[in-house]
Amino acid sequence: MESYYILIVAVLFLLAISDLIVGVSNDAVNFLNSAIGSKAAPFKIILAIAAAGVLVGAVFSNGMMEVARKGIFNPEHFAFSEIMVIFLAVMLTDILLLDFFNTIGLPTSTTVSIVFEILGSAVAVAIYKITRSDAITNAVGTYINIESSVMIIVGIFLSVIIAFTVGMIVQWIVRLAFSFNVKKTSKYWTGVWGGFAITSILFFLLIKGAKGSTLVSADMLMYIKANTTRMLLISFVGWTLFFQLLATFTKVNILKITVLVGTFALAMAFAGNDLVNFIGVPLAGFESFKSFMASGASEPTGFLMSSLREPVNTPIYFLIAAGMIMVLTLRFSKKAKSVTATTLDLSRQGEGSERFASSSLARFIVRRSVEFSNGVAKISPPALTRFVQTRFDAEKSSEEKQEKLAFDLVRASVNLVVASILIAIGTSLKLPLSTTYVTFMVAMGTSLADGAWGRESAVYRITGVLTVVGGWFFTAFSAFLASFLIASLIFFGKLPVILILIVLAIFILLRTHAFHKKRTEKEERLDSEIITASYQVLKSCDDEVRNSIIKVSKIFYLTYTNFYKEKHKELKNLRKEAKHLGKDIKVIHENIPEKLKKFEESELESGHHYVQVVSYLKEMSNSLLHIVQPAYNHLDNNHPSDKEQLDELKTFIEKSSEFFNYVIDILKERKFEKFEELSARRDELINMANDILKNRIKILKKTQKGVKVSLTYMEMLSETKSLFLNVVHLVKAEALLQDTLSLPGMMDIDRKLLD
Repeated sequence: MESYYILIVAVLFLLAISDLIVGVSNDAVNFLNSAIGSKAAPFKIILAIAAAGVLVGAVFSNGMMEVARKGIFNPEHFAFSEIMVIFLAVMLTDILLLDFFNTIGLPTSTTVSIVFEILGSAVAVAIYKITRSDAITNAVGTYINIESSVMIIVGIFLSVIIAFTVGMIVQWIVRLAFSFNVKKTSKYWTGVWGGFAITSILFFLLIKGAKGSTLVSADMLMYIKANTTRMLLISFVGWTLFFQLLATFTKVNILKITVLVGTFALAMAFAGNDLVNFIGVPLAGFESFKSFMASGASEPTGFLMSSLREPVNTPIYFLIAAGMIMVLTLRFSKKAKSVTATTLDLSRQGEGSERFASSSLARFIVRRSVEFSNGVAKISPPALTRFVQTRFDAEKSSEEKQEKLAFDLVRASVNLVVASILIAIGTSLKLPLSTTYVTFMVAMGTSLADGAWGRESAVYRITGVLTVVGGWFFTAFSAFLASFLIASLIFFGKLPVILILIVLAIFILLRTHAFHKKRTEKEERLDSEIITASYQVLKSCDDEVRNSIIKVSKIFYLTYTNFYKEKHKELKNLRKEAKHLGKDIKVIHENIPEKLKKFEESELESGHHYVQVVSYLKEMSNSLLHIVQPAYNHLDNNHPSDKEQLDELKTFIEKSSEFFNYVIDILKERKFEKFEELSARRDELINMANDILKNRIKILKKTQKGVKVSLTYMEMLSETKSLFLNVVHLVKAEALLQDTLSLPGMMDIDRKLLD
C-alpha cells in the first residue's frame, strides 16, 4: 500500500515538471508581449530580465500555496486516499488542457483551469462519499468550500471587466499627456510617469509581495507596514527627479527603462501568483503523504486530512527549482511564441493580415460604438474634440513607421504598470487572479483607448477578443468536466487506470508537439523568405502559383476519382486540404497592400499584374472548394451514385489531368508562347463538361431517377468550368507578370541580388 502512494507522489512531481513547462508556455504572453511588441530591447535581453523576475517571484509565492490545499475544498472531510485521487486527477487534466490551448495558440488561464479542476475532482469524490454515507444531512457543501470557491471564481471573472476598464482609462489619460508625438512631449512627462510607474511596481511587488515570502522576517514586515507612506513618497519624488534629470540632460529613453522594469515586475507577479497553479497541488500531495506516514495510520481510507488546514511553509529549494524550470521553458519553448503572437496581432497599432474573421456580434458592437462615438462628438465642444484628436493622431508617431512596432513604448509601459498593480493586489490578498485574463484584457483596453481598433480592423479584433474570452469559459467548463471524469475513473480503477491515463497523456502530448512543430516549421519557412524588394515579391508569387496549381491538380483529380468510387473518408480529407489551400491563399490576398508598398513608382505595371495573379489564385481556390464540397456532401448524406456516365467521367478526368500537367509544364519551363494551345485544351474540356451535363439531363428525363446525383454533377461540373477558366486567366496574368521580370530595371535588381 505504501509503495502505491509513493508511486502517486512521484507521478505528481513528474506531472508538476510537465505542468510547469506547459503552463509557462501559455503564460509567457503575460509578461513578454509588451516588451516584444514595443521592441524595448533585443529579445535575449527581454528574456533575461523576465527570467530574473520569474526567479524572484517564485521565492515570494509561498503564501499562495494554501489555495491548492484548502481554498476550494474542506480537506478535513476527505481521507488520504481520496485526497490523492483529487490531486492526481487535477494534474493530469491540467497538462492536457493547457497543452491543447498552447497548440492552437490561444492564451488561457492557468488559474481558472486549476481552480475548476480542483473543484471538479473534489465534487466527483464528494458525490461518491455522499452516495455511500448514511448521514442524511451530508451535502456537497460539507466537502466543498463553497464560499471561498465562489469568491475566487467571481474574483477571477470580475478581473476581466476591471482589467479592461482600468487599462482603457489609464491609457487614455497617459496618451492624452504624451500624444503620439512622444519625442516632443517626453521631456515634460517621462519623469512623472516613470516615477509613478517604478513606485507603483516597488510598492505592490516588493512591499505587498514581501508579506508571503519566507525570506522576510516578521520585524522587517512590521517596519515596512509602519513606514509604507514615507517609503512611497520618497520613492516617487526620488525616481521622478532622477528620470527628469536623465530626460533633460541625456538621451536615455526613460520609457524603455520603464518597460523593462515593468517586464521584470510582471514576470515576478506572474511567478508569485501562478506558481501555485503548477506546483501547489503536487506539494499538497507530498505534505499529505508525509502526514499519513507520520500518523502511523494503517488504513489510508480512514485517515482524514485535517493537517492540510495548518499553515504552509514551502521549502525554498522547491520554489527555486520551480523557478529554474520556468526560466528554461521561457528560453526554449516555441509554443510560448505562438500564444504571444495572438495577443500582439489583436493589439498592434497598424493594419495588416488579421488572425480572426469577423462575426455578427462584433459587427453589431462596432456599429453601436460608432453611433455612440458620433453622438458624443455632436455634444462635445469643437475645440475640445480637435484637441483630443490631435493627441490621438497616430500618424504623428515616428517610432512605428521606422521600426514597424506593434505599439509604442507609451502603451507598452501602461500595459505593464496596470497589469502589475492589479495582479500584485490579488496576490497580496491571496486571491488567485488570472494573470492571463488581467494582462490580456489590459492590453485590449489600452488598444481600444489608443485607437488601434480602427474602422478597418475593429470587427476582426473584437471577434478575436470574443474568441479568446469564449475560450476562457470553455476552459472553466472543460476543466471541471474532465477533472470530474478522470477523478471518477481513478477512484474506481486505481493503479491500472492511472497507468493507462499516464500513457494516454504522454501519447497526446507527443501528438500535439508533432503537430505544433510541423506548423511552426511552416511559419518559420515563410518568415525566412524575407521579401525586401518588389523583385522578390514577384519571384515569391511565381513560386506560389506553381505550388498552388500542383495542389489544385492533385485535389481535383482525387475528388472526382473518390467521388465515383464512393470513398467518403478520402473526400473528407480532400475537403480539409482544399480549405487549407484557401486559407493560405487568403493570407496572401490580405497582404496585397503590404506587398504593393514595396513597389517603386516605375513598377506600377508589375504591381497591377501581381494583384491580378493573386486574385485569380483566390478565385481558383474558391472554385476548387466548391467542387469538393458537393461531392463530400453527397457521400456524407449517403446518397447513391450511378454508373451510367462512369466511362464518360473517367475520360473527362484523364483529359483534365493532362490539362493540368500541361499548365504545370508551361509555368515551369516558361513556355508562355503555348498559351493558345492551352486555351484550346480548356475549351475542349468545357465542351466535354457540357456534353456530360446534357447527357445527365437526358438520363434524368428518361429514368426519372437520380435527382440528387444529377444535382451534384451539375454543381461540380459548373464549378469545374469556372476552375478551368480561372486557371487559364491565372496563366495569362502570370505571363504578363513574368514579362515585367525581364524589364531592364528588374534585370538590374537581379544582377545586384546575384552579386
